[in-house]
Amino acid sequence: MSIDDAGEGAGRAVKAAAEALGDSLSDPVGLGHRSTVLRCRSARYGTVLVKAYSERTAFVTEASALALGTGGPELLAVDADHPLVVMADLGQGPSLADVLLGDDAEAAEERLLEWARELGKVAVRGADRQREYDGTRRGYEPSAVAQTAKDAASVRFLRRLPSVLADAGLTPPKGLADDLAEIGALVGDAYPGLTPGDTCPDNNLITPSGVRLLDFEAAGYPSVFLTAAYCRIPFPTCWCSFRIEPALASRAEEAYRGELLAVHPDLADDGIWHAGVRRALAAWAAKLMFVFPDAMNEDRVRNSRGGPSPTVRQLLRHQCEVLHRELTAAGDLEALAETAALVLRGTEQWQTPPLPPYPAFA
Repeated sequence: MSIDDAGEGAGRAVKAAAEALGDSLSDPVGLGHRSTVLRCRSARYGTVLVKAYSERTAFVTEASALALGTGGPELLAVDADHPLVVMADLGQGPSLADVLLGDDAEAAEERLLEWARELGKVAVRGADRQREYDGTRRGYEPSAVAQTAKDAASVRFLRRLPSVLADAGLTPPKGLADDLAEIGALVGDAYPGLTPGDTCPDNNLITPSGVRLLDFEAAGYPSVFLTAAYCRIPFPTCWCSFRIEPALASRAEEAYRGELLAVHPDLADDGIWHAGVRRALAAWAAKLMFVFPDAMNEDRVRNSRGGPSPTVRQLLRHQCEVLHRELTAAGDLEALAETAALVLRGTEQWQTPPLPPYPAFA
């Protein structure tokens, strides 16, 4: 396909990318994304990926994170005016989602642990570079807010949960507001860690050199506990979120934690670690509880594109079950534990099937 045949928008992106890269680009092939992503042939690099953004914030965040060189594809060129980036092409291998949705349990376990270790390595490589990251973001967008300010806004959003539940006919337990405020301690805590942000199982590529993370559009330096919770309740915000047996989930969590000890050695303390992860679990589950009023009216599959995916009701009940079990066993965040139980009681009439395991482990 010639540049002229790629479509007007794609053609402009390829021409701008070639100028930024200082190289000729040809044969663009669309890969499908909410942004425009094209695989192009390069005279110098063989093939490269051109990513043109429809949202300025996504460009600013991803370009700034990839510039650190701590993980993901190598950043080859940037055009802030269009805006777009040119990245090294990591190939066309499967993702962790492909393996988890497949039928090879051994391969799925191996790649899951490798994914968790790579998340930890990215955090370690990015340690002490948040000021550099924030400075690059402000260079692209002077009004860009600091990462902690964005996280704080998210926590303030969670404080609306009692009124949301009350409007849906549930009486929030006393002390819920205090527990939600305690979750706010995750913002600006002593354990920040660089993460791509959207660490879902399809946002990576399995290459000959291992799992490589993709999609840094939501990158930043939140508490490492929020990333760790993606292991204990696998991928709580993703379309591809199924059940993993606790023993394997624990191994994935420990794989991530083990890498972090290089920069946060006090996370070897089980008391610090598990208290932090419980608060992160509570944050993710509380966020999902906001769908409760809509889920009362109808259920829907999480993945609108088709293929294996849980329903919103399955996810809500599963996360509340895990949260209630974890908090009750630890005697922690009692009002949030009771809130999870309240939601479970209020959804019994759904008769929703339990969240199934990933097909690879079925």
